[in-house]
Amino acid sequence: MTDREQLEAHLEFFRELGVEGVSRDPAWRRRAGDAAADDAAGAAAPDGPDADVAAAAEPGAGAASPPADSVSPPAGAASPRADVARPADAASPPADVARPADIARPADIARPADVASSPADVAPPPADTAPPPASGAVALSMFDRVEVPADGPPPERLAHVREQLGPCTRCKLHAGRTTLVFGVGNPDADLMFVGEAPGRDEDREGIPFVGRAGQLLTRIIEAIDLRRDDVYIANVIKCRPPDNRNPEPDEVQTCEPYLFAQIDCIRPRVIVALGSFAARTLLRDDRTSITRVRGKVFAFRGARLIPTFHPAFLLRSPDRKREVWEDMKLVRSLLRAG
Repeated sequence: MTDREQLEAHLEFFRELGVEGVSRDPAWRRRAGDAAADDAAGAAAPDGPDADVAAAAEPGAGAASPPADSVSPPAGAASPRADVARPADAASPPADVARPADIARPADIARPADVASSPADVAPPPADTAPPPASGAVALSMFDRVEVPADGPPPERLAHVREQLGPCTRCKLHAGRTTLVFGVGNPDADLMFVGEAPGRDEDREGIPFVGRAGQLLTRIIEAIDLRRDDVYIANVIKCRPPDNRNPEPDEVQTCEPYLFAQIDCIRPRVIVALGSFAARTLLRDDRTSITRVRGKVFAFRGARLIPTFHPAFLLRSPDRKREVWEDMKLVRSLLRAG
């Protein structure tokens, strides 16, 4: 059945019910010969846009209009008002339907007053420009905040940070670790080394850099006339990744506030970043290449930051030891300069 045949069938059904035509105006909806109903409907017909809303609620209001020549106003009925849709307009777009006044437009939606708009509140400043805070909280991660005491000797400040870390279960690495590896060394050191993550030996003993790479690091420290006990050693990640894989971004984000808190407690004069992951974390640059930044001096939280190769890399590439030696001579000169 075509659309026109369907329309003719609907109109025939309406005529059988005594309806003469279709309109949104209540004065036009009547049974044949019911002039009193016409008068009452005309008197009760609402004005303005409410007329359209009322008409939409009536049966058949959404039906398509018949041809204009098939609809005629009943005898004695008032002429339709200009603001009432005529039969030819019955299928017009819903512009003539009143829009709810309580639906907020975008301009009416209040902006939360507690949402920070300052760039400093959205992201921390670059690591190489951030001064060391005297007190307050380290909040460089979306996962945690670490309170850094303003007063007290470095061992007590570090103990406070370690207490906040607790038996950490903040990321997925805790499920496979044996021991949490916080850090070791002199809490009041002038020189601090930052590595990537604990390995198998470190996970077993709870001390960073105790395997073959750690033994090489000890010799590097001694080569600049210091002892291992004179420096502080920590890692970006405090738990061993499975199979010594690279740390994942969420793991770095979870752990790094504690590393920054350690740095703020110790307040070293020089920091050596061992390897790409340590350099990227401290420099806040995920694309940093250790070969490009090694041997350069960066300002970092009140200290001088010097990236260099990781001792584990030197075990695989002993020909790069000369470059690390040059970097460590620079470290020694900075320490002696005061």
